[in-house]
Amino acid sequence: MPLRVFEPRYLDMISRCMKNDTPFGVLLIRDGQEVGPVTTHEVGTLATITDWYQGSDGLLGVTAIGTQRFRLLTAERQDDGLNVGEIELLPMADSMPLPEQFSGLPHILESVMNDLGRLYENLERRFDDAAWVAHRFVEILPIGLEQKQLWLESEDIPACLSMIESVLHT
Repeated sequence: MPLRVFEPRYLDMISRCMKNDTPFGVLLIRDGQEVGPVTTHEVGTLATITDWYQGSDGLLGVTAIGTQRFRLLTAERQDDGLNVGEIELLPMADSMPLPEQFSGLPHILESVMNDLGRLYENLERRFDDAAWVAHRFVEILPIGLEQKQLWLESEDIPACLSMIESVLHT
């Protein structure tokens, strides 16, 4: 996930994350706008900063990778506008062999990931793991954020793969 950071609240957050080597949480906004009070979905992803740079425009560029799903338990808005909360980590999806009916998906995914270049060049590749394949497709498919959220919340990997296949064939 490439980010361009310019708001003081996010610059402070990124600085703390880098200094303490800690992730930050990403949640989809349900109601409201990026600036101002919001309500979010309860399931999100922890993101770890893997790279940073200062752009020619002076903005901070950050590359982060999603590492683990979480459920938001409590939330509050700080004085600077940053939303913080208490979370519980959700179990990692169990590794499972890719069902035969989805055997073509890894080839499509590998081709797309190779075209995406730098964002995916250092990512461990597990094309034989159904959950890993499903999660990578959810990241890269040009589908609506609400659909991505549904897939993020789902623990039914075969159903997710079926939905991915239907999106690819429409």
